[in-house]
Amino acid sequence: MKSRRNFLKTAALGAATLSLDGIPAVASSRSGSARKPIVVSTWDFGIAANRAAWDVLGKGGRALDAVEAGVHVPEADPKNQTVGYGGFPDRDGRVTLDACIMDELGNCGSVAAMEHIKHPISVARKVMEKTPHVMLVGDGALQFALENGFQKENLLTPESEKAWKEWLKKAEYKPVLNIENQSYEGKGTTAFNPLRLPGNAWNHDTIGMVALDAAGNLSGACTTSGMAFKMHGRVGDSPIIGAGLYVDNEVGAATATGVGEEVIRVVGSFLVVELMRQGYSPEAACKEAVLRIVKKKPAKAKEIQIGFLALNKKGEHGAYCLHPGFSYACTTGANEETLIKGKYYFQ
Repeated sequence: MKSRRNFLKTAALGAATLSLDGIPAVASSRSGSARKPIVVSTWDFGIAANRAAWDVLGKGGRALDAVEAGVHVPEADPKNQTVGYGGFPDRDGRVTLDACIMDELGNCGSVAAMEHIKHPISVARKVMEKTPHVMLVGDGALQFALENGFQKENLLTPESEKAWKEWLKKAEYKPVLNIENQSYEGKGTTAFNPLRLPGNAWNHDTIGMVALDAAGNLSGACTTSGMAFKMHGRVGDSPIIGAGLYVDNEVGAATATGVGEEVIRVVGSFLVVELMRQGYSPEAACKEAVLRIVKKKPAKAKEIQIGFLALNKKGEHGAYCLHPGFSYACTTGANEETLIKGKYYFQ
């Protein structure tokens, strides 16, 4: 007769292999066999970001340093109008940025509604490392950045200013799904003309990046210029630990992209990590988080895009989103990079 311990172990393994709507909960994800180091990030522009991250990971560097270096790329790209420099302004014409970062020890830092600083992710890291706080916002975040040697600059590019002035003619807000892929041109950029979009309406988006380094440690970063033409002071999920990003070094890491209000309502990235703790594969965990959003607000879910991306401790990765169009970049070597289409709920 099996001992009680063996019985419980067998039962737990059996429960963990149950599938969720056709996705095996513990089946190997798209990554196949476990590999490390590895970095994954949201959207097509994640390819270029991952290359910068790999420059760190490939030399045996820390995942925290890799994700910071990686998201610097879209933050500094004026053609990317959804992240950092060149990002669309709020309805008052002010570019405000949000970002957060989290390491393998559970340390985290965040800035929100910060103006004039090109790399909010690095300010977030300073908050994590040099203050007793997790989040600084608005003028306080800017003051802290300037005190720590960051340079104040104008982040509103002529292209984004032109788009804002065009928007002012009607001042309508109707989110467009997957704006980051509209008129996409060139690897690693989002070179599109927003004035071609229907109704002169824009959504926003984010780069979320999580990485596993050669030492087996996880870290993550998330950064955005937020929803285009938002109310001044609006903050989405991107700088919120547990919503836009969460890392648990025992289990895995997750990040989110899309309309942040709905991600906040389900504490999305924390939810994905906790589901992986229960035995879900990364993709299955992301799908369950999406299903929670659909269940809470089915009508709203039809109109917006939200995607989750996850990486577990084994180096397995997966994603799931509301609508077709979401993709994520995966890099496991200098010449080993892929762009993967996320599975989606609405067919």
